[in-house]
Amino acid sequence: MRHQKKTVKLGRTQGHRNALLSNLAVSLIDHGQIKTTVAKAKAMRPFVEKLVTKAKTGTLHSRRMALADLRHNEGAVRKLFTEIGPLNATRKGGYTRIVKLGMRRSDAAEMAIIEWVDKPAVIVPEAKPTAAKAKAAKPAKAEAAAEAAPEAKAEGEAKPKRAAKKKKTEGEA
Repeated sequence: MRHQKKTVKLGRTQGHRNALLSNLAVSLIDHGQIKTTVAKAKAMRPFVEKLVTKAKTGTLHSRRMALADLRHNEGAVRKLFTEIGPLNATRKGGYTRIVKLGMRRSDAAEMAIIEWVDKPAVIVPEAKPTAAKAKAAKPAKAEAAAEAAPEAKAEGEAKPKRAAKKKKTEGEA
């Protein structure tokens, strides 16, 4: 009988399962939500919630235990202890939610999003220029090139062409 056997094995060995849960937890900490299968989300929930409980205490020992659980990913532990732990300080549990999405087209696996109930404030890094900004920048570059083109033509008439120089040097050699 399988009474009181809580571990969801996910068809993996223990080391592979621990690595998977650690990587999923790091992704959740970094991105705030991740899309995965329902089975992985349900297996990950207790793992992540124990990490948040450690982050709420904020002691050096709990930080080191979290580092060991997250395979020494210092950035994720820092974010866990500075943003996610204090945000959930008053909450007694239930830090994550699982939202079911339906079946995946390729293999009909049931998909879900796992996310924080209290989402940390998102700090938006400086965005790269988007396509609209790039298109707006291109005409400005084209105008600058058009303005420089008459000057280049005037200078080009005064100087001999490079190809002519190369031919002379090749003929002399």
